[in-house]
Amino acid sequence: MNLDDFIITCFYWIDEMMPSILEGRRLRRRGPQPKLTDSEVLTMEVVGTYLGLNQEKRLLNFFRQHYRHFFPALHQLHRSTFVRQAANLWAVKERMWCWVRDELVRHDPLVGIVESVPVPVCRFARAPWCVRFRGSASYGKDHADRQTFYGFRLHLRLGWPGVITHGFLAPANEPDGEIAPLVLQGTQGIVLGDRGSWLPDLQAELREQGLLLQAPYRRAHAPLAAAFHSPVLGRVRYLIDTVFGQLTDRCQLKRVWARDCWHLRNRLLRLFLMHTLCVWFNQQDDLPRLLLDRFVA
Repeated sequence: MNLDDFIITCFYWIDEMMPSILEGRRLRRRGPQPKLTDSEVLTMEVVGTYLGLNQEKRLLNFFRQHYRHFFPALHQLHRSTFVRQAANLWAVKERMWCWVRDELVRHDPLVGIVESVPVPVCRFARAPWCVRFRGSASYGKDHADRQTFYGFRLHLRLGWPGVITHGFLAPANEPDGEIAPLVLQGTQGIVLGDRGSWLPDLQAELREQGLLLQAPYRRAHAPLAAAFHSPVLGRVRYLIDTVFGQLTDRCQLKRVWARDCWHLRNRLLRLFLMHTLCVWFNQQDDLPRLLLDRFVA
């Protein structure tokens, strides 16, 4: 599949899903209709996110330069109008992502993986003077880089074999044990976590809700059974690291250009929508679910 085919495929399925998402209701009750249709804007966002164009200016310039024949009204549109229209569609992205996740993608809802990834909003040296997300962001520890950062932590739950099913954005100082019940709300079955999820009180609370939280034992004097299962759980749980790597490297998750939570939420939702659509396209062709490199030859 080349890039032209990928754009056409995304537009076709997004345009086909719009009536089911809107359920016969109109998005705009009054005023003039936008020059670009909502399906075109969502397609540009999904494809641009896949290509790593995380800034609206770069995204708009790319499609104006290379794909004006696909979007003929693009040259008449101002950048601020495009950004506003895209951000106002955040609820449509959320419903579309949930609809693809629940109705189209095949995954096991009883087997999940939960973990979090740091999302810094600025460089650490600028944090005391940063006015973005003031009152929302906080200081936290990035255990992978072994350093302190200022921003948020994105908590995700994956459904086997790699579908993003739930997400929650929390300040960086919130421990994973307090956010895990929010991410796992409404789910059942077995959930795999990291060593930070080995919390007996949390596991007992989730067990009462029908959830079995399995995490590698983090103490040297672990019981024999827990010590035996820890490497196995670690190898299976590394699947979420693959997803985090795709969101970080391809989609530049850790480069936050948004200035408020509204635009940041919109960006995260289009990440989820892009990733879930690509997983579904791979399922349609009976290919590995997380093989995202194939869409651009």
